[in-house]
Amino acid sequence: MDSYYGEISALLTALFWTVTAVAFESAGKRVGSLSVNLIRLVIGFLFLSVYTSVSRGYFLPLDAGFYEWKWLFISGLIGFVLGDLCLFSAYVRIGARVSMLIMSLAPPVAALIGYIFLGEIMTIMQIVAMVVIIIGISLVILKRDRSLEKKIKFTYPAVGLLLAFIGALGQALGLVLSKYGMNDYDAFSATQIRVIAGIMGFSVIFFFIGRWRNVFNAVRNIPALKRITIGAIFGPFLGVSFSLIAIKYTSTGVASSLMAIVPVLIILPSVHIFKERVTVAEIIGAVITVGGVVLFFI
Repeated sequence: MDSYYGEISALLTALFWTVTAVAFESAGKRVGSLSVNLIRLVIGFLFLSVYTSVSRGYFLPLDAGFYEWKWLFISGLIGFVLGDLCLFSAYVRIGARVSMLIMSLAPPVAALIGYIFLGEIMTIMQIVAMVVIIIGISLVILKRDRSLEKKIKFTYPAVGLLLAFIGALGQALGLVLSKYGMNDYDAFSATQIRVIAGIMGFSVIFFFIGRWRNVFNAVRNIPALKRITIGAIFGPFLGVSFSLIAIKYTSTGVASSLMAIVPVLIILPSVHIFKERVTVAEIIGAVITVGGVVLFFI
């Protein structure tokens, strides 16, 4: 199984991000998604710092060189700030389902960027597996909202579609830049640098839009803060760190494909926690996605 270290890490990342998605959805409904974004990064940074203090003896990634800081910092700004902001804005303009459908373009975009800038080459089987996973995810996303069948006949706002695509591009480019900047550096410390960039980026945004009061109110909301803490543990701390471990041991295209199965994994908790109904199309999409995952290990 050592040869599949990157793939297994990517699957664990998807599992962690599923927990994060459920926790942040609940918290976001209470205090707003923008506040959740900043608070989750701060809490995640604290967990990362405690972990690296124990594991490496560094509370901060002071052993990283200028090269690591430059590329990982840029990666954090693109992935955490630009990508997330555009994605959340797309949710408002074209809806979460269509936004997530466009976000499923992240794996092939990551594979293309990885090929151009890192010289990564995927095998025919890996490409087939990636396509199968994207088809399965698309089927799940499209069918979860029945009204989408009517909506999809009309033209969506170009700005919303563009924002969703920038979100997908931000996620893909963030991964590739992380791999480029990390090299053999520790994945958890590399995540610290990316999170620091995210915190600084969101702080600047909050300064200009004047939403700091919302952040302070969110921190005082104990039920929401508990959910954000859970999301931070499985998101910026474990999820993002394991995503960097994944791209360290496999190509960004393979890793991003496996990490993109969150919409399928989230079906079960959505049924039990949010009492959503599962359609036949979702089940078929889930089966197709699992089949695509299996192809990566053949």
